[in-house]
Amino acid sequence: MKKKLLTSKIKTILILAVALAIVTTVIAAVSAGVPAGENIVGTLLSPIRSGVAAIDRQAVRLYNYIFSYESLKAENAELKRQILEMQEDVRTAQEYQRENQRLTQLLELADEHEDYKFEPAYIISWDSSNWRSTFTIGKGANSGLEAGMCAVTENGQVVGLITDVGANWATVTTILDSSLEISASIASSGYTGVVQGTYQSEDTQILRMNYLPTDAVLKNGDQVVTTGSTLYPKDLLLGYITNVSLDETGVAKYAALEASCSLDGLEQVFVITEYENR
Repeated sequence: MKKKLLTSKIKTILILAVALAIVTTVIAAVSAGVPAGENIVGTLLSPIRSGVAAIDRQAVRLYNYIFSYESLKAENAELKRQILEMQEDVRTAQEYQRENQRLTQLLELADEHEDYKFEPAYIISWDSSNWRSTFTIGKGANSGLEAGMCAVTENGQVVGLITDVGANWATVTTILDSSLEISASIASSGYTGVVQGTYQSEDTQILRMNYLPTDAVLKNGDQVVTTGSTLYPKDLLLGYITNVSLDETGVAKYAALEASCSLDGLEQVFVITEYENR
């Protein structure tokens, strides 16, 4: 009962407060020359108008946020695209720089061997294992390449021999493959032998020079070069002696060689298409 009476009193007070506000507003409006009815309506609608204005301001802020977000998102995407383009330009410039350096070295080699003609080619794939070491270049018969042509670096280091040719590709078997046997000599002494790849663990680049005389005096670091044939021009660098031992028969020596050409990171080779002996 007390609760009901209290609630009734609260309602009465609220009604009186609203009535008092209306009367006060009317009196103020009459004093100001504003019609009473219009002022009452304005008073009642004022909170609504304030709410609508607040909602409108919030909607404007939300719209501006969404617009700014989409604009920033588009700007960010454009910046990423530009960065990717610049990175590609840098990679291309670096590639051109490396190629220019190789061609500069090649010109020096060509000046030393005027009878050489070269066909540059990029490596497009590798196929190597403990038993074979080959790669494919992006040029073939259409560029005048044939099986039996020698591939070198810009410094005249032997890389390998073309063993298979297609219209626009060719397979190069590297000097690390044991199937290749190259007539070679030690530059400082003239001792001759045969160089071939060895069956070694992965990531090694070891050659072996066989059939050296037992009385041959050899030193670590001696250069080993080609003797010249219909496959390999003369004096191309094969490797450097790292160790000397008697072979399995005990009647000849062999030398372990470090290949002069590192195949790691090799991008481009130069195929010798013509030279004096060929």
